[in-house]
Amino acid sequence: MKRKIMSTAAAIAAAALVLSACGGDSDDSGTTNGNGDASGGDDAAPVTITFAGWSLATTPEFETLVEAFEAENEDITVEIVEYADGDDYDTQMITDLAGGTAPDVYPLKNLNHFFTYQDGGQLVDVSDVAAELGEEVSGVDAYVIDGATYAVPYRQDAWFIYYNMDLFEAAGVDQPDGSWTWDDYADAAEALTEGLAGTETPATGAYQHSWQSTLQGFATAQSPGADFLSGDWEYFVPYYERVLEMQDNGSLVSYSTVTTNSLSYQAQFGTQQAAMTVMGSWYIATLLAEQDSGDADDFAWGIAPAPQYDSSTTDQPVTFGDPTGLGINSAVEGDELEAAKRFVAFAAGEQAGEALAGIGITPAASTEAVTEAFFNLEGMPMDDLSQFAFSTHDVRPENTVDANNAALQNILGDAHSSIMSGSESPQDGIDEAMRRASDEVNN
Repeated sequence: MKRKIMSTAAAIAAAALVLSACGGDSDDSGTTNGNGDASGGDDAAPVTITFAGWSLATTPEFETLVEAFEAENEDITVEIVEYADGDDYDTQMITDLAGGTAPDVYPLKNLNHFFTYQDGGQLVDVSDVAAELGEEVSGVDAYVIDGATYAVPYRQDAWFIYYNMDLFEAAGVDQPDGSWTWDDYADAAEALTEGLAGTETPATGAYQHSWQSTLQGFATAQSPGADFLSGDWEYFVPYYERVLEMQDNGSLVSYSTVTTNSLSYQAQFGTQQAAMTVMGSWYIATLLAEQDSGDADDFAWGIAPAPQYDSSTTDQPVTFGDPTGLGINSAVEGDELEAAKRFVAFAAGEQAGEALAGIGITPAASTEAVTEAFFNLEGMPMDDLSQFAFSTHDVRPENTVDANNAALQNILGDAHSSIMSGSESPQDGIDEAMRRASDEVNN
C-alpha cells in the first residue's frame, strides 16, 4: 500500500482562503458547533490528529478541508494519511482499523460500507456533533443507526442532466426547462439524434454510462412506494423498457458498445459525441478542468435537474447520491477525540462548504454563499437553470444502511448486465433478481 503523511501549512492557507467570521462560535456547554469551534479553544494545548484521504495528487478536497480548518483552529494540526483510491480504500481501512493503525478521522466513501464500519464498532458516536449542524447540511440522517449518529457528511453529490447548448441549437431542439420527465428526456434524445443526423457532428442525442446506478439509482429514488430492501423490484421494469427503446431508436449508444469499447462518459460528453448525459455533480469539476486543458472540446454547456418520474416533483426535483461522510476512529480518546469532533463539525459546515465549492466539489452544506462560490468558478455556466439544478433538489441515498444492502446490490448488478446486454427482457431479468433476493438474502 502506497501511503504518505502530508503536513499542512496553516499560515499559507490563512492567506489564501477567504474565511467568513465565526458567527455563533462556542457555547457554554463546551460542545462543538457547526463551524467546528469549541469553548476554551484559545487556551487549549496543541493537538495533532490524523485524517485519511486518497489520491492526494488528484484529489485536492482533503488538503482544502485541512487548510481551511487549521486557519480557524491554530491549536490543532491535521496530518493527512494517503490511502489508495477505489475499492482498495475500504479494504485497507478495515485492515488498519482492525490492526490499530488507522487514522483518527476517516472518510466513508459511500453508504454501502458504512454499516460494516458501524457494526464492527469502528466509529465513535458523534450525535453531539450532528445535533449542532444546521438544516443546510444534507445527508446527516443517512448516518443514524438506532437513534445515534456515527458520521457526518462533508460532501453531497447529486445527479443532473448535463447538456450541450451548441448541439441543441444545431439540432433545433428546445433546451431543458427544468420540467422534464423521463419520457420528455427520451423524446428530446430522439429529436436530437434526428436533428443532428443532418449535420457534420457524429453525436447521438444522449449517452448513458454502463453503471447500474445510472438507472437503478433514479428508479429507487423516484418511484412511488419503492422499498429497495424488500426485494420487490417491479418498479425497475419501466425504467429498463424506456432505456432499451432509446437504444433501439439510436438515441443512445448501446450498452454492449459502451462495455466492449470501454467508453467513458467524460469522452462521450466532453468531445461532443452525445448532446446530453445524466451524471453526478463531481463531473462539473472534471469538465471544467478538461475544457481548460483541452482534453474536452470548447462548447457551451449547462446542467438541468434530473428527469423526474412525473411532473409532481419538478419544483423540488428528486435525484440520488450517497453523501461522503467523516467518521472518527473508535480508538481515539481524550484531547484527540475532542479535536477530531471539532474537525468533522467544521467539515460539514458552511465555511468548509465554501472552500470545497471553490475547487468544484459539491459540499454537504448548501447555502447561498456556497452556491455563489461554486458559480464563481471560471467556465461555470451562469444561467438560471444551472443554478437552480445545483441548489434545489431532494437527494435520496443510493444505498440503504442495512446488513443486506451489499448482497442485494450485487444481485441487481447481475440483472442490470443481463437486461442491458439483451440476454433477458426487463421483466424476466427483474423477476429472476426478485427470486434470488428472496432465496439468497430475504429468506
